[in-house]
Order: sequence, then C-alpha cells, then structure tokens
Amino acid sequence: MDEITKKIAAVGVVPVIKLNHPERDALPLAKALCGGGIPIAEVTFRAAGAANAIRIMRENCPEMLVGAGTITTTLQIDETLAAGGQFIVTPGFDPELVRYAQKRAVPIYPGCTTPTDYHSALKFGLEVLKFFPAEQFGGLAKIKAMAAPFPQFHVMPTGGITLKNLGEYLSCPVVCACGGSYMVSADLIDGQRWDEIADLCRQSVKIADEARGI
Repeated sequence: MDEITKKIAAVGVVPVIKLNHPERDALPLAKALCGGGIPIAEVTFRAAGAANAIRIMRENCPEMLVGAGTITTTLQIDETLAAGGQFIVTPGFDPELVRYAQKRAVPIYPGCTTPTDYHSALKFGLEVLKFFPAEQFGGLAKIKAMAAPFPQFHVMPTGGITLKNLGEYLSCPVVCACGGSYMVSADLIDGQRWDEIADLCRQSVKIADEARGI
C-alpha cells in the first residue's frame, strides 16, 4: 500500500461527506472529525463546491487526509488535486479515470463488486478497491467470496455501513477501512451538531480498534 492508504487503514473509518454549504461547514466539520479521532474526509462531488471544501479542510487542518468521492471525470481529478486533495474515490471502475489518477500519482479507489471489476483492477496493479454499495451487493459474505480468487486485494466497503455492522466488517482481514456517512449525515451537518459528529467518530474509533484487536 502507498503511504496515504496505510494512514487511512490505520484509522479504519472514512467519513463520506456531502457538503451543501462548504464555506460555512467545512472547517467546523473538519475540526469535529479530528476531535473525534478520525482525521479523514472523503468529500463527494455530488454537491457543488466540493473542491472548495477540500481546500478549506486542507489549508486549516493540514493533519487531515482529505480526498474526493463520486469522481466521474478527469477534470474533477484535476480540481481535487488543485485543491490539495490526496486521494480519489470513484463509484465504479472506469479505466480512463484509473489511468489518469495513476498518471497524476494520486491513490485511486474505484468501485468494484464483480469478478470483472476485480480482473480490470488487477490489470492496473491496484491493491485497494472500494466495494460499493456494500450491503446491497452482498455485504461481507460477498467480500469474502471475492477474496478467494483475488487474495491480492484489500477493500473499503461503503454503502450501508453503520455503527451496528462496522465492527463485523473491520474484523475481516480483507477489509482495510470502511466508508460511511452515518457520522456525517445531512441532518447532523445542516444542524451544525458538531459535538454529536465528534462523539460518533469516537464511538467508531473504539469499535474499529476492538474489531482489530488494538
């Protein structure tokens, strides 16, 4: 694994964030995540201003790992890197995006759930894949089944991850981290409930550590 991925795996949880008001919310959210022990953010490009949110977080909280999610174009990769983003996450496997990210020397975690996806990832020399949407595509049972013919991959399940199943996922050796939005839901962010976000992060870190025997 590259150094960015190792740091993500060391924490084990990746908050998946949609920010409708980055100028207002990006900084206090970043502080809440760091205060709760998860200095990581995957800022999705499903909302306008994602690149600005990444820039605000990186400039004000340089200890954070901040990347971009729901990336579907090479232009968005350029915008992410210009804002200081450190990793790329895509909803599916797009060879053009993987090739471009590798050319730009930025880690990319493409969405993969089928043997065909895994075969494609293998050809690009990838080591870590986003398994998305995890619960809807068979969850941990399918992740384990896919690991039999493809033992070289680690995965980051995203989609349907909650406090209730986080520990079960992270107890699987194939899983290096889990992506989730339960600690950064729209209600919590729009309500500016930063203390609650920090508390959910702390609960997540405790579950992650227990699952991995730390």
